[in-house]
Order: sequence, then structure tokens, then C-alpha cells
Amino acid sequence: MTLDVVILAAGQGTRMRSKTPKVLHKLAGRPLVQHVVDTAAGLENARLHVVVGHGGEAVREALADARSTPADRELVFCEQTEQKGTGHAVAQVLDGLGDGKVLVLYGDVPLIQARTLETLLEGVDEQHMALLTVTLGDPTGYGRIVRNAKGAVVAIVEHKDADDKQRAIDECNTGIMAMTAEQLRCWLPQLSAENAQGEYYLTDVIAMAAADGVEVKATQPGSPVEVEGINDRRQLASLERAYQRRQAERLMAAGVSLADPQRFDLRGDVTVGRDIQIDVNVILEGQVTLEDDVVIGPNCVIKNSVLRRGAVVKANSHLEGAEMGEDSDCGPFARLRPGTRLGVNAHVGNFVETKNATLGDGVKAGHLSYLGDTQIGRDTNIGAGTITCNYDGANKHRTQIGENVFVGSNSSLVAPVTIGNGATIAAGSTITREVEDDELAIARSRQVVKQGWQRPVKTPKS
Repeated sequence: MTLDVVILAAGQGTRMRSKTPKVLHKLAGRPLVQHVVDTAAGLENARLHVVVGHGGEAVREALADARSTPADRELVFCEQTEQKGTGHAVAQVLDGLGDGKVLVLYGDVPLIQARTLETLLEGVDEQHMALLTVTLGDPTGYGRIVRNAKGAVVAIVEHKDADDKQRAIDECNTGIMAMTAEQLRCWLPQLSAENAQGEYYLTDVIAMAAADGVEVKATQPGSPVEVEGINDRRQLASLERAYQRRQAERLMAAGVSLADPQRFDLRGDVTVGRDIQIDVNVILEGQVTLEDDVVIGPNCVIKNSVLRRGAVVKANSHLEGAEMGEDSDCGPFARLRPGTRLGVNAHVGNFVETKNATLGDGVKAGHLSYLGDTQIGRDTNIGAGTITCNYDGANKHRTQIGENVFVGSNSSLVAPVTIGNGATIAAGSTITREVEDDELAIARSRQVVKQGWQRPVKTPKS
């Protein structure tokens, strides 16, 4: 049976106090609605419909990459030009539905889990629809689930429309529900806007189902946090921490040691080995791979990078698009930019920046250097203050440095230039021409010493 998933993402979110549509505010580095799309895309036979309204074009653009989700689900966008309630929003996709099941989700409820939705959908057939409810200690603001004497769900009453007895109910509506397309086509045209908000409530279909003899099967999520919506920045921050705690627990279960799970952020996907140690305030972004015995010090950001077995990232380092070889290390305060590749036992020290640079096995660049657009052979030593001058103001050029080269401190290597195996560059040199194997290159002004030099003195103020 086919499944149509309708994701409501048309609201402005005025309480966010932002020009950005609410569903595009980010949680763990991704728009809220992207989380919902990714979860829905993993459901079997799902076709995804996104209802947009306020900032609709921005939502379409932000979700463009979602069309190539792992489940390869196409997104169909529908526009709600006027925000007249959830029932009106769902009605925008009515003509595009198939003949199977329909699942309604919300773009600002990012932590809903696929297993919860799968359980919900199991309860849907011609005689049953399904409703996700949650029991809350403080149900203020939520629609209440009304049951009859036999315990069957017969209606949902919105908080603003509820009387005192109904407001005492602690079982609440999450808004997430599922039914057959045939049922939805029958009930939606019957919705009325005669209520306190003057809107078409999708929740009114519950009473219609009961009247038609369709049983409403209520299920609950594994955790209330799954169905928490985001209306303001306080709630956004709260769900960010809930999400990060979930990721931290998953990694610790996989054998990762986190110095403090409350001070760890994952903003993407990470593949981990065993016996990994991560200190406080570490952020992992994009696609990250951490092999066995990797150690990451405090205050590091690692984005779209691979750390091979035994690699060590010391405090306050920033890696993006880099690969560290086995038993290599970098930092503290190192910056490895896109295209950096460190070989086995390579060392990049404090305040060293690399970009589009390959450092072979055993290469050492200990301090205060910039290495860009360069290939460095094994066992070469790069002295402090060395710069590969790779940019001429218009184009980038490469520097080729051979094996077992010694580059003295404060040297400038002006690309394009090649330095042969075993060569030595004297400290303070500016190299502009090729240096052959085993040669010594000295390219600096001769020192001049003037005897009896008198330093200038300040003229006394009158």
C-alpha cells in the first residue's frame, strides 16, 4: 500500500521574531523541516508532500538537497497562500494523494522517530485511523483528547475551545495522525471554521471518524520530546540539547568516551571505531569518520574530515575537509583546511595552517607556518615561520618539496617551485628557483655590522 506523507511547513512563526521562516531555523546544523523530511523519507513506499506558505521559496531552496535523500524520495511542494488552519493546509494536497495511507507531520516537530511513525501507521485500515497522543504534566495550550465511557477517542478539543473539565485532561494531541486517503477525502470537505480561531482544524476529523464508526487508535511516542514543537528560541535551544544528548548516548554506547556529554555537539553524521576519546566543547559537522584510538582535545571543530587510527587532535584546532593519517597529530591551535592530507606519523603543530596540502609520512611542521597548494615528501622538516607563497594575485601555484628536506625557519617558498630530495633551505631564505637534490640553498641578504652605531634618541619636548 502506498503512503503519502504530508509535512506542514507554511507557518511564519512570529514568536521566533525572525525574518527566517520558522521551519528553516536550524537544529544540529540542519533546518527543522529537513529533520522531518529525512525521517519521513525512510518510511517504506513514502511519497513526500511539503505544504509551504510564508517564505515558501526559501523553504523550497533549503530542501533542494533533500530530493537526493538516501531513500531517494521526491518532494512535491504545495502552496497554502492563506494560513487558515491545519485542515486547510492538508486540503492543498488532496488532489495529489494516492489511494493508500496518509500521514500528517509538522515541519517544526523535528525529533519524531521513524519507529514511532511505523507503529502509528500499523493501526490504519478501512475501519481504523491512528492518532499520536502524549500525556503531559502541564497540558496548557494543547488540544485535549476526549474519550467516551468505554475509553474510545471521540474528539479533540483545542485548549481555547475547551471547558474547565476538558482542560483537566492530561492526554494531549500532538497533531500527528494517519488515515486512509479515502477517509481523508470524505472528512476534509466537512470541516468548519466556526471556532475561537476561525480556522479549519484537522483535529475535527476525529469526531467525524467516531460518528462514522471508524475507530481511532491512539498510540504514544517513546518519549514526549519526540513530539515537542518549536515556537520560540527557548524551545529551539531546549530541543537542541535533547537532540545532542541523544547523539551523545548513541556514541557512548558505541564505545566513544565523552568527557562531558552535555558539552558535545554533532551536526551531521559520524562513523566511529573503538576507544575514541573526545574532550569537552568538541563540534563534529558534516560527514566525519573517527577510526580506532582517535583522541580529540577540548574546543575543537572537525568538519567533513577523516581521522585514521591513532590520530590526535590537540586543543583548539579546526579541521575541515582534511584527512589525518594513522598516528598523526595536529595542534594545539592548528587549522587544517580543505584538501589537507597528513601521512602516517605526520605532525602539524601550533598555529600552523594548511590548505590543499599533502604532508607525507613523518613530515613535521611544528610552528607558525602556512602550507598551501603543496606536496611534501616523507620525513621532511618545515621550520617555524615557513610560508608557501602560492598566490600571485590572480592564480594559485604549487610547491613541490621532496623527501628528507630541511626547510629552515622564516623561509618563503615562492611558487611554482620545486625542492629536491635531501635539500636544505637556510633559515630566512626566499626561494624562487628550483633547488636540486641534496643542495643547500641560501637566499637572503648578507649581514652587515656597523661598529660605533649610535641609535637615534628622542628630541626633548620644549
